[in-house]
Amino acid sequence: MEKSNNDSPKEKDAPEKNTSEEKTPETNAPEKETPEEEKPGVLEGLEDKVKDFIKDADKEISEKIDAGVKRTKSFFRRLLIGLLVLATLAGAGYMLYANYTYSEGTRAGNLIKISKKGMLFKTYEGQLKLGGIDLSNTNEGLSDTWSFSVKDEAIVKQLEKLQGQRVVLRYKEINQSMPWQGDTNYFIVSIEPQE
Repeated sequence: MEKSNNDSPKEKDAPEKNTSEEKTPETNAPEKETPEEEKPGVLEGLEDKVKDFIKDADKEISEKIDAGVKRTKSFFRRLLIGLLVLATLAGAGYMLYANYTYSEGTRAGNLIKISKKGMLFKTYEGQLKLGGIDLSNTNEGLSDTWSFSVKDEAIVKQLEKLQGQRVVLRYKEINQSMPWQGDTNYFIVSIEPQE
């Protein structure tokens, strides 16, 4: 009995019945068409995912760039403030050094000149002829002169009254005078007329 059930005459004459095997090809056929129809939908889904990924990546990159820009701005702001503080301290230190009194003393001689001069900063300057050489004797040459500056206007008025006379000037010598202080490093602090 090697006959199969398919060979029986009853089954051959019987109308074909839908079996689960026969339904499978029919359901498979539309499924085969469905992926072809869904391919653009899948690609569209991929496109949306790629666009979302690119937007997220762009957002992350923008955030990182913004954070970097903020850090850079913060660094340069701190650097600028630090340099300004350093420059201020250096300027203040230099002013302390420059105005430090290097020496104090007196000089005696004939007051020959007091004037207000300067291009941008007008300061009072004067000259004192130091003794030791007689101007009437031309064989010995000119005497030494000592230049000085004056900050106080009251002292300038006293010097103008004593011009041509013998005076003793008390002075302070500083390390470096600023342009608005005077041309020399010697500043007169008091005057003593000498007779």
